[in-house]
This record gives sequence, structure tokens and C-alpha cells, in this order.
Amino acid sequence: MKKVFKKPQSLKSVPFRYCPGCGHSLIHRLIAESIDSFNICDRVVGIAPVGCAVFAYDYFNFDMLEVAHGRPPAVATALKRLMPDRIIFSYQGDGDLAAIGTSEIIHAANRGENISFFFVNNATYGMTGGQMAPTTISGQRTTTTPTGRDIKTSGHPLHVTELLSTIEGVVFAQRVSVDSFRNLVTAKKAIEKAFRYQIEGRGFSFVEILSPCPTDWGMTPKASLDWIKTALVQTFPLGLFKDKFREND
Repeated sequence: MKKVFKKPQSLKSVPFRYCPGCGHSLIHRLIAESIDSFNICDRVVGIAPVGCAVFAYDYFNFDMLEVAHGRPPAVATALKRLMPDRIIFSYQGDGDLAAIGTSEIIHAANRGENISFFFVNNATYGMTGGQMAPTTISGQRTTTTPTGRDIKTSGHPLHVTELLSTIEGVVFAQRVSVDSFRNLVTAKKAIEKAFRYQIEGRGFSFVEILSPCPTDWGMTPKASLDWIKTALVQTFPLGLFKDKFREND
């Protein structure tokens, strides 16, 4: 018998228009399914900045707020403090969160804001032409590093999850991937935990999600999933970096 996958209620009946093989559609579904599992759709407000994530308002079936590049943590903080009964999440790419928004995410974490943050890491500036991002790995070719990232001149890839996990205000920090079914299951569990901790008022939760970008990587969708396994995960290992409440699960 063929299994039929129903559309989550938290997603609109609109086809995704992301590039073929892009991970955003998978991540959108995982977030929507997680929201449905807690029956909180009418309480959710999502925040997305400049970047591929800017299209999120077309797909999520709840309030979405578009904000300036790098500023979602500040806006999320304001919303959560004004409307503490709402479930607020921020959905950001690496060029946004790890570059122009670095100070925003660090200080939101340091304040221990009771918000769920989802960080999509595809190691490139996806929307603006595939330039080098803070998370571009050593040797990776981009439109601004055509011979590969040189750490001597461009520095090392920024490990955001490891960095945030050292901050006292962070209660949960995990890196996951969407390159396989097994990792999709793990990613969904991490996303659910980030929402659950917010519902329970536990504090700042952060989930980094390694995601394919076949268009800017110059690969087929299948090859991009393989590259996550063979290259990206080698620089950004998957795993749980912090969970203050793990023993109570």
C-alpha cells in the first residue's frame, strides 16, 4: 500500500519555488510538522531576514515577519517580551546570522531569551550569487573565492553552534543535517525540542541545520547531498553540543 504524506496544517497549499534540491523546503516541512505536533499554530510568529528565507511568508500558514538583514534576534526579543504567550522562532541563513547578525545572535543568547532559533547553514550566500560566507569551508570555491577559500587571507569557517554553546544563557544547542532520512528524523527531534523548551519557558534554544544548495555549489541535487556527507560534516560535525535539561527528558 502506497503511503500518502499529508501536508502539515502549518503550511499553505502553495508549491515551493526554491531551487531544485534546495534544503529549505525540507526544513520548512519539519518546522511545520513540529508546530502541528504541539497544536500551537495560532500562537506562532516566525521571523525571517534578507536571503532565501525571505520567501517563508509564502509557505507558512501563520504570521511571518520580514526584518532587516541580521536583525531577527532583536525583533524576536521585542516580540517575545511584548507578547510572552506567543511562540517565536527565528529562521536565518549563514550569511545573515553568522555575518551581519553575529552580535545580535550572541547577545540574544547571552540574555537567555526564551526563543527558538533555526540556523540554516549551506556554507554560501545563497540568494545573492553564491559568495563566500562565514561558514564557507577551507578550499571551497565560491563566486568570490574562485580558487577556494584560503584561511590565510579569509580566516577559518565560523563554528556558530560551538560558539553559542559556551554562553551561559543558552540551554540547548545542536547541529543536524537534512542529507538523509535518518538525519531528517534527528533534525525533526531537535526542532521539536527547541519549540518544547520555549513552550516550557526554559530559555534560548539553537538548532543549526546543514542544508544543500545545489545551484550555488554547481552540483546536482544528489551530488550536493553527498558533498554534505563527505565535506561539510567534516568541518561541521553533527551532534548535541549543549542541553541543560537532557537528564530530565
